[in-house]
Amino acid sequence: MSAPHLNRRLVLEAPDMVSDGAGGFAKGWVPLGILWGSVAQRSGRETALSGAPVTRMRFRITVRAAPMGSDQRPAAQQRFREGGRIFTIEAVAEADATGRYLTCFAQEEQVV
Repeated sequence: MSAPHLNRRLVLEAPDMVSDGAGGFAKGWVPLGILWGSVAQRSGRETALSGAPVTRMRFRITVRAAPMGSDQRPAAQQRFREGGRIFTIEAVAEADATGRYLTCFAQEEQVV
């Protein structure tokens, strides 16, 4: 495998429960760090969600590998943020036999 071109600055974020000020909790996001990655589009489709058209795009995002348990290692249910774009991570796998890179299978949704 040739080295991927890691040219996109991505903020890795993890879900966190934060107080809503009324005795309950709301889902928030905590930044874990910045990773440089390669983002490639896989497929896309348009669906309706609560009556509004939504586009769903799937991506393959390649980043440098990090040890298991590290905050810098992406995991399912986390997300990447690139400016106003959000890529929800669905699965993570080793990208190569040497374990130097990880492939993150992610999804981006946008209301049309």
